Amino acid sequence: MKLKYASKWIMALSATALLGACADGGSDDDSGNSSEESSGDFDTSKGITVVARDTASGTRGAFNEITGVLVEDGDTETDNTAQSAIIQSGTQGVITAVSEDVNGIGYISLGSLNDSVAGVMIDDVEPTHDTVADGSYPIARPFNMAYGEDLSPQAQEFWNFIFSAEGQAMVEEEGYIPVEPDAAEYEEAEGIEGTISLAGSTSVEPVATVISEAFKEIYPDVVFEISATGSSAGITAAQDATADIGMASRELSEEEAANLTVEAIANDGIAVVVNNDNPLEGLTLDQVREIFTGEVTTWEEVME
Repeated sequence: MKLKYASKWIMALSATALLGACADGGSDDDSGNSSEESSGDFDTSKGITVVARDTASGTRGAFNEITGVLVEDGDTETDNTAQSAIIQSGTQGVITAVSEDVNGIGYISLGSLNDSVAGVMIDDVEPTHDTVADGSYPIARPFNMAYGEDLSPQAQEFWNFIFSAEGQAMVEEEGYIPVEPDAAEYEEAEGIEGTISLAGSTSVEPVATVISEAFKEIYPDVVFEISATGSSAGITAAQDATADIGMASRELSEEEAANLTVEAIANDGIAVVVNNDNPLEGLTLDQVREIFTGEVTTWEEVME
């Protein structure tokens, strides 16, 4: 996991060049520090490129609710995501967009954070497995799975496997927080075969795929159909029985959960990510809201 700290600007200067710079007085202000030197080559006057997820995304739903981008007034909810935001339909799309734009900022599942982008601290707390587990990292949510009517024998056995010691160990290996740390060892069944279909969250899909592959090693006659269609679509698929199990990377509403069995398979943080060449150390939760609603539009507004 890569966390972003203030960049170090290392320059090899000859004695002659150094003397020349001193003679010229450089471009320092009265304090002796230029704004460019305070953040390397990064131009803080540039506009922020906001990268957000699509409206079907559970990550977007959870992120907006926690950060205040979503405003509730009675029964009315208003999503105030900046009009200028670049919308991506999946986690990898956000990573790619931010990694290719020095002024980009987005949000992704903590378990998907890699060296392509840099996660920033929120309210002085680093986005890590431990800070999500102890509740100190403020942007976190559950990974849910849901189904409607009784599951098929093969799907029920997969469900049991997810919540076994083996399944929960894979959750942790993938960088998420297990919900059943003291789960019992899995006991194999006989005669398990057939198709198991899962649909929904692009954030839940990677860990679901890892668990399904381990399940197939035990039951080679099982075939999985897994489609990353977004949390809302996954919930609908579970309700309509067009998929055995729906995946959602957010809490379900009372209406959504009314006719479903819902269980969290893991807990996950949502990392706010910037380009690797951005020297930003961290943001407050209020600053995150202001950036993603378009109230703050340049980096100098959030950098000291």
